[in-house]
Amino acid sequence: MNASYNALNEARTALDTSLFAGLSGDIHTSFEFFPPKNDKMEGQLWDAVTQLGVLCPSFVSVTYGAGGSTRERTHATVARIIAEAKLPAAAHLTCVDATKAEIAAVAEQYWQAGVRHIVALRGDMGEPGAPFVPHPDGYASAADLVAGLKAIAPFEISVAAYPETHPDAASPQADIDNLKRKLDAGATRAITQFFFEAETFFRFRDRLASAGIDAPVIPGILPVSNVAQARKFAAMCGANFPAWMDGLFEGLDSHPGTRQLVAATVAAEFCRRLYAGGVRDFHFYTLNRAELSYAICHLLGLRPTGEPA
Repeated sequence: MNASYNALNEARTALDTSLFAGLSGDIHTSFEFFPPKNDKMEGQLWDAVTQLGVLCPSFVSVTYGAGGSTRERTHATVARIIAEAKLPAAAHLTCVDATKAEIAAVAEQYWQAGVRHIVALRGDMGEPGAPFVPHPDGYASAADLVAGLKAIAPFEISVAAYPETHPDAASPQADIDNLKRKLDAGATRAITQFFFEAETFFRFRDRLASAGIDAPVIPGILPVSNVAQARKFAAMCGANFPAWMDGLFEGLDSHPGTRQLVAATVAAEFCRRLYAGGVRDFHFYTLNRAELSYAICHLLGLRPTGEPA
């Protein structure tokens, strides 16, 4: 009798609880891109910017290669997005292999190009696992970089947060303490490294609240379609790649269409769980492709409000 009641109750809950229908579209989005290396990649990037721009993101950001290796391409990409797509664009900036004077020069160029938002990161040395070594005349940490940028111009600044702890951190608490230093130095918000299970973010959010951190912390979403690539990214940043995801994508290497459908389903359900937990801001790591991010936003109720630039 009890088992029958439980089954009936579960069926009623499944039928009565809408999954995506009726969502009000009250989310806010941002999208991350990387600077293109050639004309073909430039076209792919611009297609993505055009498709996602109609969703009126809060901002879009453009990454900065290890050691400043994409400095000029990052600047050119950000400047074009601001000038042609008319979107608020944030430029990434790191401490790696740069003096304070060099960083000041880059920041001033950004300001002159109309950039008012910087994603300030300590950065990695370029070699996987290589320890970060500050430039003798540079900034020793992201918190120092934030303070330095605020002294140059009144930038809006985003910083990184790590729900599963930065690989270089001595402990989870030390990592949270470092995040607090970045926010106290003048950062507006934090954007998390990607993760793959909603409970990871909810636990992290609780730890931040216990630490007295009340600044906005936006979950970073990596829609997965290439499992090998996603697993490689996860290993580099200390994110757990769940075994069940391997199983879902098994056998789909030669079925790209099906793989995209599975990827959209997994990512949409993941974001719906975050939404159910109160999340209304999402930052998408697009890898310069629009389809998955656009599909997730659509399922969460967001609709275009304008024409492509």
